[in-house]
Amino acid sequence: MKPLQTLHTPRYSDYPELARIWEDAVRATHNFLPEGYIQLLREHVLGKYLDAVMLVCCKDGQGHILGFAGVANHRVDLLFVDPRFRGQGVGQRLLRHAVAELNAERLDVNEQNPQALGFYLHEGFEVIGRSETDGLGQPYPLLHMRLAPGHTHSSAKWRK
Repeated sequence: MKPLQTLHTPRYSDYPELARIWEDAVRATHNFLPEGYIQLLREHVLGKYLDAVMLVCCKDGQGHILGFAGVANHRVDLLFVDPRFRGQGVGQRLLRHAVAELNAERLDVNEQNPQALGFYLHEGFEVIGRSETDGLGQPYPLLHMRLAPGHTHSSAKWRK
């Protein structure tokens, strides 16, 4: 039986915890990023990115944040799960909420992160393009993805 997970809108006071989850998740899955770049991105997460998206977080029964997602302009711009809770449905719950309730239908994923790519492919997204660089112009290729035809926002899969 999965532990109780509920979705909430995080408060500004939750931002340090979201940044910790972001950093722990990046360190667990983005071993291609150098330390200095992780620190730069962390500053962007806290100073810009969290305020630029509609945030939702997943909490356990004790109120601990397990993961979070951020959506803007029909795109999932952030989706990070505390590594201690990977494989427990947190990412799936956040992604399905982003699609069904926040109308997300696009996202980018680092090409060098095969775990995330596999997750999004499994959840009904398809690759529609590629960029040689990331959003800051660094040499970390991105795959552009969209919700595949037949996986509509209103389908039963996304309402779970």
